[in-house]
Amino acid sequence: MPDAIFADPRLARVYDAFDGARDDLDLYVGIAAELRAKSALDVGCGTGCLGTLLADAGLTVVGVDPALASLELARAKDSRVTWIHGDATTLPSLQVDLATMTGNVAQVFLGDDWEATLRGVRAALRPGGHFVFETRRPEQRAWEEWARAEPRVRGGVRQQLELLDVSLPFVSFRHSYRFTDGSVIASDSTLRFRSRPEVEQSLVRSGFEVVDVRDAPDRPGREYVFVARKVSVGPASTRRP
Repeated sequence: MPDAIFADPRLARVYDAFDGARDDLDLYVGIAAELRAKSALDVGCGTGCLGTLLADAGLTVVGVDPALASLELARAKDSRVTWIHGDATTLPSLQVDLATMTGNVAQVFLGDDWEATLRGVRAALRPGGHFVFETRRPEQRAWEEWARAEPRVRGGVRQQLELLDVSLPFVSFRHSYRFTDGSVIASDSTLRFRSRPEVEQSLVRSGFEVVDVRDAPDRPGREYVFVARKVSVGPASTRRP
């Protein structure tokens, strides 16, 4: 079940304003070019920011998200992209060159749903296709900054971030939005912070080879960007950059 921040229509409409400039997406567009990808699947596509950029770069793009309110905004942005309401485990038959997960998407999977998602992504890739995603480094303790977050206002809407619980590997927090009519909508979220070895091992178990682990240029030293390749048969091996 998607969090209200993505699924509630009023919150979805202000999401992009609070998310700000998506400089983080340039990395994904660059990797798509580096890999000479012609087609892509964006898992957890949200309001469609990356899907639109990839379509601008000439790729055939599919975006999938379980939050219908966000997906409807994506559909209004770009008709070139095939937008699917669902998740990586319910996709139609695909054979794309590249699959992506940006932002916090990889961390919203708290248990067995993570490897189920990896298997779904693998099935959607052509043989030798690549999967690129980011995840926060647990040792950077991002939640400590969240605990000190100041309110933000965009278009008259006030957002407050509140840290609720830290029980590693799980961190829970709440976004509260106060609208100009005085109404308040809260959205609770939980992320799982996985170590680099834990992520790499889960990828190998799910039929990927880790070919690179990069830094996120927009947040240096704070995130891992994994580049994994679908392997056809046999055990996958891990090569560290």
